[in-house]
Amino acid sequence: MTAHAVAQTGEVFRMQTTKTETKGQLWAGRILTGIAILFFLFDAISKLLKPAAVVEATVALGYKETAIVPIGAALLVCTLLYAIPRTSVLGAVLLTGYLGGAVASNVRAETPLFNLVFPILFAVIAWGGVWLRNSRLRELMPLVEDRREN
Repeated sequence: MTAHAVAQTGEVFRMQTTKTETKGQLWAGRILTGIAILFFLFDAISKLLKPAAVVEATVALGYKETAIVPIGAALLVCTLLYAIPRTSVLGAVLLTGYLGGAVASNVRAETPLFNLVFPILFAVIAWGGVWLRNSRLRELMPLVEDRREN
């Protein structure tokens, strides 16, 4: 069927997928997702509440104190999108951007190596959680190439 025919009939095509998650994959994905959500919520809420330690750390990275609440609000929105199953991939993409900014900020401020690795680790945890729970994402981004003949 051509794109024009699809537009005329209003049909929507979806990728044919098979549910290949094992219970172990599903639960591992849920656990990784839960860890990521808890961390991101803690980080977002602490930025919204602005305790002295958060203000000090953020200012040390070169940001003005007035930027802390908007950064926390952006992180909270990204985290909520990540927590909702239908928007979890979008949330993971947005969180990856947020964490990339964290890495860049730490590089610019010449912080210790741990401060660079930590956001990368949480990006891997966040994506791992979604990847393990979503068979369509695994088809789109396989870890290994499937060499079987179709």
